[in-house]
Amino acid sequence: MAPLSRLAATSAPSLAQRRAQRREQKRRAQAPRTVPQIKVRVNPLQMLSWRAVSGAIVIGLSIVLYLFLTADAFYVSSVAIGGEKYLSREEIFRFSDVAQRHIFWIDPAEVAERLEQVANIADAEVYVGWPPDMVQIIVTEREPALIWEQGVRVWVDVNGIVMRQREDRPELLRIVAPATEESLDVGARIPQTIVDGALQLRQRHPNIDVLSYDPLRGLGYRDGGGWTVWFGDGNEIDTKLLVYYDVVENIKSKGIQPGDIFMNEPDRPVYTVLWHEGG
Repeated sequence: MAPLSRLAATSAPSLAQRRAQRREQKRRAQAPRTVPQIKVRVNPLQMLSWRAVSGAIVIGLSIVLYLFLTADAFYVSSVAIGGEKYLSREEIFRFSDVAQRHIFWIDPAEVAERLEQVANIADAEVYVGWPPDMVQIIVTEREPALIWEQGVRVWVDVNGIVMRQREDRPELLRIVAPATEESLDVGARIPQTIVDGALQLRQRHPNIDVLSYDPLRGLGYRDGGGWTVWFGDGNEIDTKLLVYYDVVENIKSKGIQPGDIFMNEPDRPVYTVLWHEGG
């Protein structure tokens, strides 16, 4: 039994040794782990080439931007225009106000709005591109519906907008109003009922070439019988015409020569008498 006890004593670690082993294991566990570093060798020529390419791109873009902002080719000196009929291309170009402007600073919507403020232009479309036709303008002009004469002759479209007369149009209905100190400016508006009433009268009686207009009596027509009939503001033209025909038949049957017939109120027509047969 003695030899076994001695073997166990020599083979088992002592308490001090076990503590030392635990301290060593703890120290190793807490020690920071070192990661092996991988060294990458950078080729200086490769870095230089990328820097050179980047620098060249920046320089190139700068040159292009400079040329874009300063070259005469990008400043508008003329435009392509279509749709003009009465206005000249020079007038449309002037109204557009794009001369010598850089293409980068032109807003098509703003130019179109500016053109549509011109009395003769009903609609405008503006396109901006690149040289040579950097700016293209297509306009739709207003068509004159009648001629308004108030000291000077102007055109008036179906919406009552006053335009400068561009050419002689003898086939248009002419309305003569008394001249006043206040001129009828281009862009002003004639009351819509007056325009509609005048055109309706012309439609019912195509032989009418000239109408009169008075601010109080409205639209007037000099009848071939020697009197003037006034239709007021142009409303209810068809009704007023029917009543007017009856009035004429009535006064003729009575041998009356009227001076003026007033149809402002069709239910109460009024007329003046120049002379009466047998009276």
